[in-house]
Amino acid sequence: MKLGFEAVIGLEVHVQLRTRSKMFCACRNEYGGAPNTRTCPICLGLPGALPTLNREAVAMGLRLAAALGAEVSPASAFYRKQYFYADLPKGYQITQGPIALVVEGNLPVPGDAAVRGTAGPVPVRIERAHLEEDAGKSSHGAEPGVSWVDLNRAGVPLIEIVGAPDLRSPQEAQDWLKALHQLVTWIDICDGNMEEGSLRCDANVSVRRSGDTAFGTRVEVKNLNSFRFVKQALQFEIERHIQALEAGEPLSPETRGFDPASGETRVQRAKEGAVDYRTFPEPDLPLLEVMEAEILEASMALPELPAARRTRFQGLGLGSNEVEALLQSRPFADYFEALAKVCGDPKAACGWMLGEVSRLQNASGRGIEAFGVSPEHLGELIHLVLDQTLSLGTAKDVVLPALLAGEGRASEIVARKGLAQTQDRTAITALVQGVLSAHPAQVAQIRAGKDTLRGFLVGQVLKAGQGKVDARMVNEILAEELSR
Repeated sequence: MKLGFEAVIGLEVHVQLRTRSKMFCACRNEYGGAPNTRTCPICLGLPGALPTLNREAVAMGLRLAAALGAEVSPASAFYRKQYFYADLPKGYQITQGPIALVVEGNLPVPGDAAVRGTAGPVPVRIERAHLEEDAGKSSHGAEPGVSWVDLNRAGVPLIEIVGAPDLRSPQEAQDWLKALHQLVTWIDICDGNMEEGSLRCDANVSVRRSGDTAFGTRVEVKNLNSFRFVKQALQFEIERHIQALEAGEPLSPETRGFDPASGETRVQRAKEGAVDYRTFPEPDLPLLEVMEAEILEASMALPELPAARRTRFQGLGLGSNEVEALLQSRPFADYFEALAKVCGDPKAACGWMLGEVSRLQNASGRGIEAFGVSPEHLGELIHLVLDQTLSLGTAKDVVLPALLAGEGRASEIVARKGLAQTQDRTAITALVQGVLSAHPAQVAQIRAGKDTLRGFLVGQVLKAGQGKVDARMVNEILAEELSR
């Protein structure tokens, strides 16, 4: 951020809810499918079709409120927000009106010390989170002059989370969006797949001179579907605003789109006002009233949240980057905790989770739920490495693939294939002496001070022992022999 200026940023995030059916009808809420096959008179907006509110969507909204420490409105209503677009067949969107289901929450971010001057967490207010329905999807460019409309997404349940303008840099905006993404997937109300549109962000940004209290001219950048795009779009917009302010040029309140190819935003239309939507109460839906028992039930059903899990993991002697990687999803964090309990060493369990397990996950393109080896079986393998029964290389290269292939428990595989390391000091000493005799030049160089060759000799001993000798003991005996 250029000295003398301050950005003011607030994000509005549309979260698709993981309900079984759509918001106001029984059509399946599922991504994909043949175009226009998951529709009915209600989500198509045909005359006489009457909506019915999805109870599961309301329960997910209550779960979000509990996770954000927010208030729940005991009574809220639905409204018709009217606008015309090809993928909105009714000509209006059903959304909650002035009173939302969820109000006054909070989701902190680490804080950008580069713009705030000090490090530390920054509370970011949640102004509201309201239920609404999604529109269909338009596709352009497949054929010249032709656009396609798929209404399978029309009526899919959304909760729109409106953050207060408390963010002060693109980095903070990206961090806040990541924290929100983690939260909604953690409590299992959204799958978080941004490429499929399950979570989309509109960024509101203005720039003012440092010390000013009034907001500058606000611009909204629509439909940002990646963390990187949010940061890039805001960086471009902030620079554009600063250049205009320095040149004395006027800025217009407008809606803009982001072009990832150029890294620039482009104007789409002048900013609408609330009056333009001619919003009025939805006549076909009654008032949404929430009972205290429902709010309590949602709160009691919450899992341990990321912030609490983060604190516990930090108490295990893990680094902050390791902890954040382990918290990439609740199933991944659960697997790690079970694994650490079995093997008895959180640090070793973390190394395997962020090493071999993550590598295999990335290669398969599937989550930890489909890993194929239970924490109990992997924990047994790690324990065999920790107690020197098995070398790390053999564990990764031989035993883990056998576990994945379903060949039995780690101890059974080791016994059947004769993979256990020897602890016979006499036998290992003989191997070390043999390697030293075969490499007199390297031995002389080490004794002359070139200690980097020691690793070469260790490797030769391990090779001679066919991976079945204890590397720790090899190093110990090698040091003794070289000192003679």
